[in-house]
Amino acid sequence: MIRYALSCDQGHGFEAWFASSSDYDDQAARGLVECPFCASTGVRKQVMAPSVAGTKKTVPSPDAMKQMHSMMMQAAREVRDHVERNFDYVGDAFAREARDIHEGRSEKREIYGEATPAEVKKLKDDGVPCAPLPSLPPAPKKTN
Repeated sequence: MIRYALSCDQGHGFEAWFASSSDYDDQAARGLVECPFCASTGVRKQVMAPSVAGTKKTVPSPDAMKQMHSMMMQAAREVRDHVERNFDYVGDAFAREARDIHEGRSEKREIYGEATPAEVKKLKDDGVPCAPLPSLPPAPKKTN
């Protein structure tokens, strides 16, 4: 549902609810929207932010935020562990190797390594698929 601020050609202001903006347009075009004060059908929308149901945002609780953060860090660790176990590490030759694999000059295999932001941009611009590994927070310092 959308609430519009409307006014008629006689200067009366009022509000009305419609199922959608196209419903308002359809009803107004057929002369079905009229002023409740004077019955004029010369009605137009006024400038306003329409009210739309279901737009309120909720803020998660601190405990829910901690739980989401923990789950995201665990997922990042799992992705990184999978890549390190199953992909070939090519070090700072990543951009060259990725391009060679993409262009068929090197055997197709999964790789990971290091690349500068400029190298990554060039790879992406050229359609070579690549993505960064998720960063992990530093390991907690052991005390004692």
